[in-house]
Amino acid sequence: MATFGYFLSSEEHGPKELVRQARLAERAGFEALWISDHFHPWLDVQGNSPFVWSVIGALAEAASLPITTAVTCPLVRVHPAIIAQAAATSAALTGGRFRLGVGTGEALNEHIIDSRWPPASERLEMLEEAVELMRELWSGRLVTHRGAHYDLDTARLYTLPDEPPPVYMSAFGDKAVRLAGQIADGYICTGPSAELVRKFREAGGEGKPAQGGLKVCYAADEAAARKTVHRLWPTQGIKGEASQLLPLPRHFEELAEAVTEEEATASTPCGPDPEVHAQAIREYLDAGFTEVYISQIGEEQDAFFDFYAKEVLPRVR
Repeated sequence: MATFGYFLSSEEHGPKELVRQARLAERAGFEALWISDHFHPWLDVQGNSPFVWSVIGALAEAASLPITTAVTCPLVRVHPAIIAQAAATSAALTGGRFRLGVGTGEALNEHIIDSRWPPASERLEMLEEAVELMRELWSGRLVTHRGAHYDLDTARLYTLPDEPPPVYMSAFGDKAVRLAGQIADGYICTGPSAELVRKFREAGGEGKPAQGGLKVCYAADEAAARKTVHRLWPTQGIKGEASQLLPLPRHFEELAEAVTEEEATASTPCGPDPEVHAQAIREYLDAGFTEVYISQIGEEQDAFFDFYAKEVLPRVR
């Protein structure tokens, strides 16, 4: 049986609104939460970027749902030892309902500490070492580490959950997916790719959870929904490696000027037809994802939750 979760957008909403949405999601019948971890939003118009670990602390008390970061980059902006402490505290606070989603990140968030942005192959090496280091810290032992990318001197985590938090990895390229299959407890992806799920399982991920996420825009008027997507998330139409390489929201805004409404909404269900939304979710299920997370674009959050509770979730269940 698949799990259906809600994807909290830290780029669009402030901390109190994210907590409110988590409560609404649980009441609407969603079974889990994703939350994005950013320092900057993609575009200034999105307008937010709260510190994810503070929000997770509030979510732990506001709802009883499992929480996954989608995703945290434990490479540059924050040392993996600090992420290990944050994840351990989150897992202890939630009673084991926390999963640490990790990835190789974007210059958009990471360049603020070091303007040198490592190439993808180096970031994968860094991520592998970071995950190893975090798991060593979750043992509760005193850790000294001298690695290719990270050093740690006599560090020990004292506040630990009963079990270490699972580590799920976001991956899109072949090399990254292979690494995810080898080191991660689960897989994260934002497209309904059966091929990527298959490669993850073949690389060692057989039997492990696969989480997929998508954005939608419910509105009573489909045209209005499409305009909302084009205004807030034209970045969905930007192709290639730009999302990993550009350092500032204004750079994405410059590229987004060339993105048409059709390109921005190509993969986003828009409007009031529940079957359109349900079919987009089924694509993830057909691709082999065991968990699907849906994010509502825009301000019509209350109407979205009512719509999904009554019209969409019963269809996909």
